[in-house]
Amino acid sequence: MKILAIETSCDETAAAVVVDGRQILSNIVASSMPLHKKTGGIIPEIAARKQLEFILPVIEKALRQAKLKPNIHMPVPRTLFDDIDLIAVTTGPGLIGSLLIGVETAKTLSLSISKPLVGVNHIHAHLYANWLNSSNQPGFPAIGLVVSGGHTELFLLTSHENIKWLGGTRDDAAGEAFDKTARLLGLGYPGGPAVSAAAEKFQISNSKFQNKIKLPRPMINSNDLDFSFSGLKTAVIREINKLKTMKQWNNEAMVQLAYEIQESITDVLVKKTLQASQQYNVKSIIIGGGVAANKRLTEKFHLAIRNLELEINLHIPPPALCTDNAAYIASFAFYHQKQIRWQELKADPQLPVEV
Repeated sequence: MKILAIETSCDETAAAVVVDGRQILSNIVASSMPLHKKTGGIIPEIAARKQLEFILPVIEKALRQAKLKPNIHMPVPRTLFDDIDLIAVTTGPGLIGSLLIGVETAKTLSLSISKPLVGVNHIHAHLYANWLNSSNQPGFPAIGLVVSGGHTELFLLTSHENIKWLGGTRDDAAGEAFDKTARLLGLGYPGGPAVSAAAEKFQISNSKFQNKIKLPRPMINSNDLDFSFSGLKTAVIREINKLKTMKQWNNEAMVQLAYEIQESITDVLVKKTLQASQQYNVKSIIIGGGVAANKRLTEKFHLAIRNLELEINLHIPPPALCTDNAAYIASFAFYHQKQIRWQELKADPQLPVEV
């Protein structure tokens, strides 16, 4: 089955063609990130305007890169869409203006070419980046951690059809904490890669500030599977003010603080995820979302699984599939076919059914 997927939940405009939920034929992403770097965060109106500009060229490029070429020698010429079996589109959560661009485009395409349309929750779909272009498929039951700029959520997956929410952030998401603390450190936007790069400098230089800055690990020892990162920003502000009062706020202190921010966030993510994995006796841990691209997070997961001698397989997508893209939207739609009301879709294909 060939699925054309469209993703416009935030500032990216993405389209992909995926076969049977696993083989990527094309995966095109256009981003307005350079514009948002100037303001230190996503401006919803700017994101939506750029998506309106990008959406049709991105879809066309995805179809052409997938080599779905029209046959001009047929009596009625074929189009790029003829080999597509299904259209999938992100219907939420996300920025309302951005979502409207993708959903309305998908509805129009579905109606005009008579292809069924499926709406997808892109938080669940993030986890399906682990099924793409991989011979090592995650086994069930599994714990899924979605960790991104707007979400930090834990799920129990006992099958493709059964996904249960276990816990999530009570305030700021992990990616949001990276963004906010990076702004405090003057590192710019997006915060995750900036903090990670500064933290790596500290590890290499072995700064004289080593072991002198210690931040809290919010809710790391709570008995639930929830997260809270808003207090980390307050702790960073307090630390910066203290260092300035002591006239010790300089580049070395900034790098050390960046290192400690990354250690705090990743410590909590690993501890909570492993807590859930042991509680539910799972075979796999699957990670999705932009923060999953953090190298330190991967290192800590591997180290913790080894130290605890757990028989759990860890699945983390390559960085290009961690951030928002349409390929995992297509993969999720494929693996949830059984939940789709096919006859209803065919009868009224312009109405998406979220799965």
